[in-house]
Amino acid sequence: MEDENKKRMKEKFGLRRDIFKEFLAEFLGIFVLILFGCGSVAQTVLSKGAVGEPLTIHIGFTLGVMMAVYMAGGVSGGHVNPAVSLAMVILGKLPVKKFPIYVAAQFLGAFVGSCAVFGLYYDALMDYTNGEFTVSGPNATANIFASYPAKHLSVLNGFVDQVIGTGALILCILAITDKRNIGAPKGMEPLCIGLAITAIAVSMGLNCGYPINPARDLGPRFFTAMAGWGMDVFRAGGCWWWIPVAGPMVGGAVGAGVYFLCVELHHPEPEKPDENNIPDKYEMVTVS
Repeated sequence: MEDENKKRMKEKFGLRRDIFKEFLAEFLGIFVLILFGCGSVAQTVLSKGAVGEPLTIHIGFTLGVMMAVYMAGGVSGGHVNPAVSLAMVILGKLPVKKFPIYVAAQFLGAFVGSCAVFGLYYDALMDYTNGEFTVSGPNATANIFASYPAKHLSVLNGFVDQVIGTGALILCILAITDKRNIGAPKGMEPLCIGLAITAIAVSMGLNCGYPINPARDLGPRFFTAMAGWGMDVFRAGGCWWWIPVAGPMVGGAVGAGVYFLCVELHHPEPEKPDENNIPDKYEMVTVS
């Protein structure tokens, strides 16, 4: 009876077209990323460090990315990042016509994820700020949702930071998913990508907190502009907002190009299996 009910529901509500399934997978994946990642920032900021620190934020984003890829990977590839989608388009792994659909899902999912974090910590936000949401100053809370530059960071250095950080992420993702390289064991790819995020976090987080994802930064920034922080979220840091959008897209293209030119281009063509079924000289032979 239960199976029959599931079958009827699938026939009635199940999506038929792949692009709709991929849209929902990307939406849900980045929603989870923001919920865990920005949630870990909120817990640290609003507790004034009592139940959080930079390391817990790194763990939050690492696990957020890992769970997002596990959730969406089998349906859409688990990009959850427009820079990753762009890299896949450049390498011919994603049709161009799907690119705007993926990006729309990613931005919308990040926006809704921010709504969830805001609702989860609404009372704590009101207690911490007395109802005055500010972008800068000792009680600033806009940085819970989006990135802002450190005082020492120039516009040029910030752009370079995002290009390098995102380029490193793309290199790692391509290596992890490249089955003609060592690759990662099947089912372990999201874990390895999460570890790559950890490496970036602990080595490239000083300047601006490693946004390296236009949707992860701009979607929540739009939310804060609408939720009470105002247009200062776009003016702060010398109009910083465009750097974690444009920088990662350039970094995605650079990372894809570097991996292709340095690794993928030089893979040997797969050999046809020998008609006599003679083992290749590199094949492991076991002796009983």
